[in-house]
Amino acid sequence: MTERPMPSEAGILAFLKRCEDFYPADAVSADIARQRRWYDALCAAFDAAAPAGMAKEDALVAERIPVRRYRPAAASARARVLYIHGGGFVVGSLDSHDAICAELAEAAGAELVSVDYRLSPEHVWPAAFDDCWAVLVDLLLDGRPLVVAGDSAGGNLAAGIVLKARDAGLTGIVGQALVYPALGGDLVSGSYVEMADAPGLSTADVAWYRDVYKAPAGDAHAFPLGAEDLAGLPPAFVTAARFDPLRDDARAYAARLALAGVSVEFREEPQMVHAWLRARFMSEGAAAGFAALCNAVARMAAS
Repeated sequence: MTERPMPSEAGILAFLKRCEDFYPADAVSADIARQRRWYDALCAAFDAAAPAGMAKEDALVAERIPVRRYRPAAASARARVLYIHGGGFVVGSLDSHDAICAELAEAAGAELVSVDYRLSPEHVWPAAFDDCWAVLVDLLLDGRPLVVAGDSAGGNLAAGIVLKARDAGLTGIVGQALVYPALGGDLVSGSYVEMADAPGLSTADVAWYRDVYKAPAGDAHAFPLGAEDLAGLPPAFVTAARFDPLRDDARAYAARLALAGVSVEFREEPQMVHAWLRARFMSEGAAAGFAALCNAVARMAAS
């Protein structure tokens, strides 16, 4: 039996232990309602107060898609940020990533809009994608620049709608920030083998989430690594976790963006695991990774 890959940083190990108290390693074997209860409890355990002066407003786009708007007290950037949460297309909500979104908006000095897209298995592909696309189009209507960001499944959706915007000839997206994104790797090579049993997310989990989501394998908007051409996309910030089966999705996409002539900044957090954004107050590595994300989004929003 091969040894399970594990980081050594004390902060991230403490984070993993705390996560296991709320969300068991075999969570995908439970029914959907229970998975969501566990995930909500986990997110609440890592919640944090919003920065002082942060204004929040819940609204609907297209009369049906819930969004939450964040406006920092000192919003200086003309651009806005669209943030798409992770959760395997199965769990997550406006509340699950509320603190992350508030802190990102504050650090970037930019208004941020988070979208509560429909979840699987009740709503399979392309429901989540269509919801995120509708919010993107709505935000671009007034001509303000936009940065599109997301983590994990949200990173998949962010990359996909940015690709569709290019294909549709839409302008106004000035950057994309993809955090440990799931982009459609082959599940049988590279980090999918090396990190198959990594803590926080396994290759079997990734396969299960894909099966539930039911996106067509040949659709590049669903699996952006399958896109034939990445030229003409907006500048990108892509960050991966070393101990994550999705690691090579991020590596490969960043490399292909660079080869296509797209300005790209790539980071690989050497001690991090999947979902390290929540560890930003417990782990030095996660704090540094979050600071880099905030810096990148701030630069894109100010461009």
